[in-house]
Amino acid sequence: MERASLPDVSVIVVNYRGAEDTKTCLRALYGELDYPADKLRVVVVDNASGDGGADAIRAAEPRAVVVEAPANLGFAGGCNLGVEHARGTVVAFLNNDARPHRDWLRAAVRVLRDEPAVGAVASKVLDWEGRAVDFVDGGLTWFGMGYKRHAGQPDDGSHDVPRDVLFGTGSALVARASVFRELGGFDERFFMFYEDVDLGWRMNLRGWRVRYEPASLTFHRHHASMSRVDSSRELYLLERNALAALYKNFSDETLARVLPAALALVVRRATARGELDPTQLEITRRPDDPADDLAPVPVPRPALAGFLAVDQFVELLPSLARSRQVEQAARRVTDADLVPLMRKALEPAYPLPRYLAAHDVLVDVFGLDEVFGKPRKVLVLTGDVISARMAGPAIRAWHMADVLAGEHEVRLVTVNPVCDPPEAPFGVLRVARRDLEPQVDWADVVILQGHALEFAPKLKEAGSTKVVVCDVYDPMHLELLEQSRDDTDEKRAADLTAVTRVLNNQLERGDFFLCASERQRHFWLGHLTALGRLTPSLYDHDRTTRSLLAEVPFGLPGKPPQRTGPGLRAELGLPASDKVVLWAGGVYSWFDPLTLVRAVDRLRGTRPDVRLVFLGMKHPNPEVPDMGITGQTRSLARRLDLVGSHVFFNETWVPYQDRQNWLLDSDAGVTTHYEHVETTFAFRTRVLDYLWAGLPIVTTDGDSFADLVRREGLGVVVPSEDPVALADALERVLYDAEFAAACTERIAVVRERFTWENVLAPLVEFCRNPRPAADRLPGASPLVRNRPLPARDRVLRDVRLVREYLDAGGPGEVARRATGRVLKKLRGRG
Repeated sequence: MERASLPDVSVIVVNYRGAEDTKTCLRALYGELDYPADKLRVVVVDNASGDGGADAIRAAEPRAVVVEAPANLGFAGGCNLGVEHARGTVVAFLNNDARPHRDWLRAAVRVLRDEPAVGAVASKVLDWEGRAVDFVDGGLTWFGMGYKRHAGQPDDGSHDVPRDVLFGTGSALVARASVFRELGGFDERFFMFYEDVDLGWRMNLRGWRVRYEPASLTFHRHHASMSRVDSSRELYLLERNALAALYKNFSDETLARVLPAALALVVRRATARGELDPTQLEITRRPDDPADDLAPVPVPRPALAGFLAVDQFVELLPSLARSRQVEQAARRVTDADLVPLMRKALEPAYPLPRYLAAHDVLVDVFGLDEVFGKPRKVLVLTGDVISARMAGPAIRAWHMADVLAGEHEVRLVTVNPVCDPPEAPFGVLRVARRDLEPQVDWADVVILQGHALEFAPKLKEAGSTKVVVCDVYDPMHLELLEQSRDDTDEKRAADLTAVTRVLNNQLERGDFFLCASERQRHFWLGHLTALGRLTPSLYDHDRTTRSLLAEVPFGLPGKPPQRTGPGLRAELGLPASDKVVLWAGGVYSWFDPLTLVRAVDRLRGTRPDVRLVFLGMKHPNPEVPDMGITGQTRSLARRLDLVGSHVFFNETWVPYQDRQNWLLDSDAGVTTHYEHVETTFAFRTRVLDYLWAGLPIVTTDGDSFADLVRREGLGVVVPSEDPVALADALERVLYDAEFAAACTERIAVVRERFTWENVLAPLVEFCRNPRPAADRLPGASPLVRNRPLPARDRVLRDVRLVREYLDAGGPGEVARRATGRVLKKLRGRG
C-alpha cells in the first residue's frame, strides 16, 4: 500500500499494574511495526495502577502519550479514555500483554480501505509463542455469551482465510474512528469481558461488517491481568455482561423468548458449577431438630457469582433500557441476518450434565430453535395489477417473490386497485397507499419498482434503517419521452421532471439496484455517479460496481411451455397450415407496429398464408391509458384491408398462465421499434417469451436483444422503419425451414441463461446477507484525510490563486472569490 494512502492511526494500550508487559508491547510497536512514524500515535492509559507504572512507561518510551485515569475504569473505560486522546481516522486496540506482527496495522488498514462497509478488522491472535490459536473466529450463544472458537488449538493454517465475524477480540482490534465514536465506544458498564462482543454485535446491527483478517496478526499472553484474581469474579462479570449484551441487542420478538430462558439458565449454571443440591430446601427434607434447620447453607463462590450477576443485571436495567432504545432504533439488520455470524447459537457452552439437561429443556419449551432458524421477511412492492392478466412489472415482481420464497418469508404487495392473484406459495396483498406503512414496518428487506418508493415516504427519511432494493429495469423517464409525444410541451416537461425526480429518489435511497442489461448498467452508473453514489471507496472495493448495481434481466420459466388449453388458432379460427408471426405484448408509443403491418401487406402478395397476431391490445392495468399508436395500427390494417385475413387483434389481454398456448401456436416472434434513446436502453420482455417457446425472432436493430439475436443467431435483425427488409426477414424465418430449425436449436441453449432462477441469482445472493450500502451507514467518513498545509505553503497557495484570478477576470474576480471564501468560513465549511 502506498504511503500516501495510509491513514493516521492511534493505537490504544490500557495498563493496570503491568508496566513491564506494557513496555514490551511499546517496544514492539515502535521497533518492529511496519507503519510510518508520523502517521502513528500510541496512547497508553494507566488505569490508576498506583504502583508508579505510569512514570516508568513515560521514562521507557517518551514518544507514547501516557494518560492517567482518575480511577480504574476497566478495559472498556480505559479504551474509551484513550480514544479521547486519539488522532486520525483509525483507532486500534492492543492489549498491553500482546505484541504485534510487523504487518498488523498495514493489513488491517488495507481491509478498511478496500472494503468500505467494514467498520472494524478483527486481528488474528495467537499465543505468545505463535503456536496455538487465541482468536480466529467468534461465536455467540443464544444466552449472550461470546466465545472464541478454536481457542487453544494448534495454528495449522486452516484459519488463514478472511471472513466476516460477529465480533473481534478487544486484545487486537482495528476500527474506523468515526464508527467507534458513532457507537459510543465500548460499553463502560461492562468494565471488562464481552465489551468487545457487545461492540461487534452493535456494529453489525447497524449494518457495518466486522472482518477477520489473518494477515493482521498479534501474539497474546491471555488474561495476564486476571492471573491474580479469583475465577469467581471473572464468572460474575461474564454472567452479568452476557445478560446485559443480549438485553440491549436482541429484537423485541427475540428477547421475549430469550430473556426468561437465559435468566433461568444462569441459575441452573450457578447451581451446577457450585454442585449445590437443588432440592435441599424442599419441605419434605427438613431436619428433625428445628435448630438444625436454621444453620447457614454454604454457597460456593462459583455459584454465588451467577446469583449476584442476576442481581446486578437488575440493578443496571434502567440504564440498559435507555441503551436498548437507542440500539433498536438504529439497527438496520435483523437477528436472522446475524444468526450465521453467531456460528452455533444453540451451543450449550458448558459440559455440566445438570446444566446440559436444563439447556435442552429451555430451548424446547421456549421454542428457541425456531427463533434462531427464523426466515428473513421480504416485501416485494409494486404498483401494477396482480391477476391472471399481468403486464411486465407485475410478472417480474411475481417471480422475484416466487424465487425468494424458497428461502424467506415473502409478501407481494400491490397498491393497484386490481388484485385477484393466482394461487401462490407466498402472501399476495392489495393495500391502499395510506395503509402501506405496516407492511414496510413488517419487512426486513423492501424490493420496489416504478413509483413505489413514493408510496412509502418513511423509507425516504434520513433515519430510515430498512434495507431497500430498487428495481430500475424500466427507464421510465426515457419511456415517457415517447409516451407523451401527443401532450403539450409544458405538460411533457413537467411530467419528465416529476418522473426523473421519482427515479432520483430511488437512486439516492437504495442499498442495492437491479437493471435489465449491460446497456442499462452503463446508463444507471452514469446516474448514480452524478448523484454521488459511486464513491472512490466503493470503486476501490468493487471495480465492477456489481455490489451496488447488478444486472438482472427479465426471466422465463425453467420448464419449457406445455399446452394447457386452446391457443390463438382455435381462438381466431386459423388452420394449422397458416404461418403465424406473433406480436407478444402490448402496443405502445415506443414501438413501431406500422412498419410491421406494411411488411405483412407486402409479404401477402407472395405468401398468402402469412398471419400477424397481436397478443393484447388492452393493457391489464386500468391506470395505463390507450396510446395513440394503438388506434393508428388498427386504422392502417383496416385501410390496407388486412384485418381478419392477415392481421388479427386480440382486443383484451391473454392471461399470464395461458400465454404459452398462444406461443405454441406461433411460428415466429416479432418486435419492431423506432431508432431512439428509449430503444437503446430498453429491455423488450416479450422477446423472452419467444426464447421460452423456441420461436425464431425478427427484431429491429438498436436494443440489447437485437445484439443477442445477431450474436447468437436466433433470428434476423433488420433496420428500423424498413418494410422491405422486414418482409424479407419474416419470409426467411417463416418459410426457410432449415434456417428456422437452426435458430430454434440455438435458442434452446441460450434460453437456459434466462430462467428466473438464473437471472435472479444476484438478488437471491443479496437477500441472503442484506446490508445497507456503505455510503448510507452511520459514521461513514473518509479514511485518509488531507493534511493541513503549513502556514508558508498556505501563503504560497494564496499568492498563486490570486495570480490565477487576476488572469481570469481581473480585480473583480479576486474580490468575488475572496467574498466566497469568507462566506464559506462563516458557514463552517472551510
